[in-house]
Amino acid sequence: MFERARDYLHKTGRFIVIGGIVSPVHDSYGKTGLVSSRHRLTMCQLAVQSSDWIRVDPWECYQDTWQTTCSVLEHHRDLMKRVTGCILSNVNTPSITPVIGQPQNESSQNFYQNNNNVSSKPTAAKILGKVGESLSRICCVRPPMERFTFVDENANLGTVMRYEEIELRILLLCGSDLLESFCIPGLWNEADMEVIVGEFGIVVVPRDGADPERIMNHSSILRKYKNNILVVKDDSNHPMSVVSSTKSRLALQHGDGHVVDYLCQPVIDYILKSQLYINASG
Repeated sequence: MFERARDYLHKTGRFIVIGGIVSPVHDSYGKTGLVSSRHRLTMCQLAVQSSDWIRVDPWECYQDTWQTTCSVLEHHRDLMKRVTGCILSNVNTPSITPVIGQPQNESSQNFYQNNNNVSSKPTAAKILGKVGESLSRICCVRPPMERFTFVDENANLGTVMRYEEIELRILLLCGSDLLESFCIPGLWNEADMEVIVGEFGIVVVPRDGADPERIMNHSSILRKYKNNILVVKDDSNHPMSVVSSTKSRLALQHGDGHVVDYLCQPVIDYILKSQLYINASG
């Protein structure tokens, strides 16, 4: 989902994705069949170990009790503010204030260049690196309208952004099934929904032929902030459209060899070694 969402966001020309955050839910969430966070954290870490931009964050698991999605998003926003010194813009109210504090006597050389002073400029990649292990969220940089030839190979962004114009944004990445849950009366706190969709924004990966447009029309809040909901639009036959954690668990329980279509081998090996999701007869 992360890879697919990043590709789509880049194609829109509106975002440069600099990082992905996987945040496993707390043990007290209460979902049937939810295994210990110790196992879930390990499996997530194994799943992203070869990625240079997706990280697993344990903060949500380490809290005393279950945290709402809204509070987790706010935690990461506050964390990035503290660590990077950035002002994170809301999706519906883009900031016109310099996002990275720049001294008033800063020289006119205000964009990143691959020269001897490059280490003193906090490229987007370095910003995420500073956050490190303390970051299913997506962090985006909104590129300015004016673009420059890219010269800093360390950032790997494809464009150079003016030092004072970087805006960081955190978006919630989800499948259309989670989006549909917003329409179930009483399931979500409406104030939280206002913050999640109105202040952060959502990236939705459609699943099993679900129609996000139809789903959004069934919720007044989703309709209100429709422009803040980014639906990944690509090949409807993409393999990801039928992948889900529920299907992965069922495949394991039934000894279905197609589990290799859902999970990477290190995760499968860990599950087998720890005897997770496997019933007594299996």
